[in-house]
Amino acid sequence: MSTAPEVATHVTTAEQAHPAVGAATALLDAYRPGERFLATPTRTLLTEGGVRAHVPHDDRPLPLRVATTLADARRTGSAKPYVVGAIPFDHTAPAALAVPEAVRTAPPLTADPLIALPAETPDATDWRIRPVPAPEEYGAGVAAAVERMWRGDFSKVVLARTLELTAPAPLDIPLMLQRLARRDPSGYTFALPTAPGRTLIGASPELLVSRRGHQVVANPLAGSTPRSDDLAEDVRRAAALLESAKDLHEHAVVVDAVHQALASFCTDLTVPARPTLIRTATMWHLSTTVTGTLAASGASGASALELACALHPTPAVCGTPTATAREVIRETEPFDRGFFTGMIGWGDANGDGEWVVTIRCAEAEERSLRLYAGAGVVAASDPAAETAETGAKFRTFLNAVGAEL
Repeated sequence: MSTAPEVATHVTTAEQAHPAVGAATALLDAYRPGERFLATPTRTLLTEGGVRAHVPHDDRPLPLRVATTLADARRTGSAKPYVVGAIPFDHTAPAALAVPEAVRTAPPLTADPLIALPAETPDATDWRIRPVPAPEEYGAGVAAAVERMWRGDFSKVVLARTLELTAPAPLDIPLMLQRLARRDPSGYTFALPTAPGRTLIGASPELLVSRRGHQVVANPLAGSTPRSDDLAEDVRRAAALLESAKDLHEHAVVVDAVHQALASFCTDLTVPARPTLIRTATMWHLSTTVTGTLAASGASGASALELACALHPTPAVCGTPTATAREVIRETEPFDRGFFTGMIGWGDANGDGEWVVTIRCAEAEERSLRLYAGAGVVAASDPAAETAETGAKFRTFLNAVGAEL
């Protein structure tokens, strides 16, 4: 079997069963800024050859705009067009979605033994780091939100903070992507252009929703604790998270919202009674995998993107009630979230696709990075603990660039 990845639009069963050694990492190695790279547990994807069409921004619902763009691409000669890109937290803001001229795919990174090889160590960089807001200001925002919750104004809000990193030399975005992908190859690693000279890059652990045929999967995460380098302490933290009343409540709120949102689209849904754990290199998360069968409507039922838009934003990235939580976020966070806590992913003209919650990410420009991290705030939250949690979440990206707080 050739070790060169094929130009394709779908990963076949044979490719998954007998993947070419080096096929997935070859796409990772081939990435250059301006292209679109996405690695998921089902495939590795790299666009090439430029853009056939950008999804327009207008008053039509986003799934309709995407479906129309894909249909136009098929009519003009693309046999199996994909849409790939990013959708912002604010659903009224322009998305960065495009139909590329060509897509190269390979099996997932975890199927490629070469992903175990370490990435290069980044050169020592004199990073200038500025937190926005300052940690104490973030903690005060958490305390104010908790006080309002005790008054009964709302039940949860996700509050974020950022780090602005500035380097004396141009950034090496391909090396950052290599380090993110090789550290957590089982997650969702991405590098996507969102504007000229700007790249959204990250490694998210959270699938919002996927659709393959009539099978639907969602994997909400909520409730987290930092990992420890000490094995015994790491296990203790994982066990404590599974028994934490505060985190279990936070998680249940999110799972219930996902269940309710998908119920109208599916003929049946399976929702486990208790969460399990998933881990990244830096965090433990409570996790529930929700599965369902799509109710047919027309040829194939709701597309993956329609499902994603019905779910977004979940209480895991916004809060509840949604409208009140959005207002608290606007009042409290001294920055625009942009694509953070939005969605990234892919979809095809048949309605299949994978859409991922945009967390553990940064927006990169020539010499600057803006890192994002958030924490779910409920009535039992402690401002110091939530500040520490966001600090732990920053580690995913700080490790990728060789920076420390």
